[in-house]
Amino acid sequence: MDKIERPGRNLSLRKSLIFYIVVFAVIAIILSVVTFSICGSIANKIKSSYPLTGEKYYLTNEQGEQLGNGAFIGDTTIPMSKQDERAIALLELIPIIVTPVYSALCIMAASLLFYRNKLKIPLAELRAASEKISNNDLNFSIEYDSKDELGQLCTSFEIMRTTLVGNFSEMWRQVEERKQLNAAFAHDLRTPLTVLKGYDEMLQTSEHSQTKEIAVTMGKHISRMETYVSSMSKLHRIEDTQPECKPILLQPFLSSLYESAKIVCAQNEKELRLQNEVSVSRLSLDSSFISQVCNNLISNAVRYAQTTVTLSFALKDNIFLLSVSDDGKGFDKNSLHKVTAPYFTEETDHSDHFGLGLYICKLLCEHHGGYLKIDNIPNGSKVSAFFESMPCR
Repeated sequence: MDKIERPGRNLSLRKSLIFYIVVFAVIAIILSVVTFSICGSIANKIKSSYPLTGEKYYLTNEQGEQLGNGAFIGDTTIPMSKQDERAIALLELIPIIVTPVYSALCIMAASLLFYRNKLKIPLAELRAASEKISNNDLNFSIEYDSKDELGQLCTSFEIMRTTLVGNFSEMWRQVEERKQLNAAFAHDLRTPLTVLKGYDEMLQTSEHSQTKEIAVTMGKHISRMETYVSSMSKLHRIEDTQPECKPILLQPFLSSLYESAKIVCAQNEKELRLQNEVSVSRLSLDSSFISQVCNNLISNAVRYAQTTVTLSFALKDNIFLLSVSDDGKGFDKNSLHKVTAPYFTEETDHSDHFGLGLYICKLLCEHHGGYLKIDNIPNGSKVSAFFESMPCR
């Protein structure tokens, strides 16, 4: 079959399938004819073993001598045995039975050979490539030398992989440049802000009322700039932080999260409700990641809640779920898809809120093998943080 495979390697799938079907249809016809011929030959051989019987007549000459071997009147033969009758019946039936059997077997053989020669290798290549791409592994290449449809698909897939490699490299380069720029920006701003803050404090001691008033306003803006620089530095550190999971006692840990959230809610005159559906006692998690996410979500919830904040804990298939919901107005439907973007906020006053809380929560969840989900519920909004239970280091 290698002689069949090589010339047909670059044939289209349709032409290749037709080619295999035609070849094996001819094989089925040849097998049927050969079988019919063999069965007929055997049947004739059995029949020939039973000679004609009956009264034989001879031609004679004028002297009464017999001429020739004579001839039988009629075609009566010796009765066949039951065994030979059954054999002849079977030999007559076999060609009728084997013809559809040969056809079915040849169709199956054509299909299997078509799959092995035209589909198996490229499909395996594409499946392996898809799995590697899903695992963020682009260090491979697809090698399938054919000009048929699947060969063209493999070529397109290889072009896509090469493009992804280039795009990912460019993306990581831009991410690293942004991190370095943010770090440099935050570092370079610290010294002039410290100097400005010192001069501002001196101006605020001035006896001149207008100067003092201007200095107070400047102080507020300087404080806002300091907060912004601090958030940039914090964000740079979080983007590079990886979880260090340890086995923790869940119930004491969850109780500490609840107590911290309760204090924040009480300070903002909000009621805190707890829903704890966790029944296991130990789990391997990074408690600092979860604590930071919980604190950020509670801080956001009390800012928008009218009266009540709900803190929920659940566990499913080694995935720890922390949810915080509030009875506020919910997120704007038009901006719901971008609320986790860095520095995005729906507030007009950015003096205390720079729109990094949900972005930081998203980063921490993803670093911990999970994700952040944001929804509007009938009476407010709900943010769910998923954390995968990870092996201990």
